Amino acid sequence: MRGPLDVVSAGNEEGTMAFEVDFLGVGRGERSADAIALRITDATAPTGQRVMVIDGGTQDSGEELVAHVQSYYGTKYVDYVVLTHPDADHASGLTVVLDKLSVGTLVMHKPWEHANEIRSMFFNDRIPISRLEGKLERALQNAKDLEVIANRKRIPIVEPFAGVGNASGSFLVLGPTEQYYQSLICDFRSTPQAKESPMLQALRAAAEKGLEWVSETLQFETLTDGGVTSAENNSSAIILVSDGQNRLLFTGDAGIPALLQATGFADSSGNAVTGLKCLQVPHHGSRRNLGPSVLDRLSGTDKAFVSCCKDGAPKHPSQRVINALVRRRAEVFTTCGKSIRWADGFPARDGWTAAAVPRQFVGSFQE
Repeated sequence: MRGPLDVVSAGNEEGTMAFEVDFLGVGRGERSADAIALRITDATAPTGQRVMVIDGGTQDSGEELVAHVQSYYGTKYVDYVVLTHPDADHASGLTVVLDKLSVGTLVMHKPWEHANEIRSMFFNDRIPISRLEGKLERALQNAKDLEVIANRKRIPIVEPFAGVGNASGSFLVLGPTEQYYQSLICDFRSTPQAKESPMLQALRAAAEKGLEWVSETLQFETLTDGGVTSAENNSSAIILVSDGQNRLLFTGDAGIPALLQATGFADSSGNAVTGLKCLQVPHHGSRRNLGPSVLDRLSGTDKAFVSCCKDGAPKHPSQRVINALVRRRAEVFTTCGKSIRWADGFPARDGWTAAAVPRQFVGSFQE
């Protein structure tokens, strides 16, 4: 394992499942990545526990995930491997996980299989289906590689659309809906020009700005709902892991519209996302992915975790995002190149020390 290993303790409540979540300290230089492993006790699972891997970072991260699951979870079997979206910093390492571990289900989108449904949305709406499929497969090769491995090893693949879950209810997809996902494919960088592309227009309008000094107080917030992220990021699978009392939310790189839609689905389906024990902050803590409207729907979040590289600040994470979470009384932990364990009901690990003090509110900062 890389670097110091931090542990966040949560205190198990009697009669509830035990959770163990590991945010691996992946990413190099100023490039962040995501690689998350977790397990929960589940009497309905053959092994008495359910093990999940959510995103895999780089190839090196994949090797680290394999060693982590074997060493700390005591198994070579993973119930669910989840690719939230097809960016390389999430997908590459999962090829190693699929190759070296036994996997029950691969959970990932296959955008090339939606070519027929989305063809009419492009200016060139007579583009052959096979050509559009091939274009998506080649452009999203990291995701396509996972499909090839899964097919070779006869691992079933399930697309993560809102409402997909397991029988015990411990795993539930909150977003995206299939319709929303198909609309996003049209704005993927790899697709032809869409007839109407508000996402791309917004991205152009939200060009990177230079560094600026920002001042705010506990009462005054500068984080806004105007942040725009890519269509690929908004296509992220948003996953709720829950025993009905403890709730953990994993968001990939989802942006504000995707998160609002997912929290709306959660409310309408009776799966409230208030009072979360654990929130994975999307896109390494970027201010383009969170706003007050989303955070207010996630009220009562206990602990928030940001996967970011050592040298990612001030972009990853943004101090505006940290402040907004602290303002709402969440404890915020950042990996910054170190692995963090959040445990509730599992025994301590040898060699893992208590996590540092959570990130604090800062009134003036450069961003």
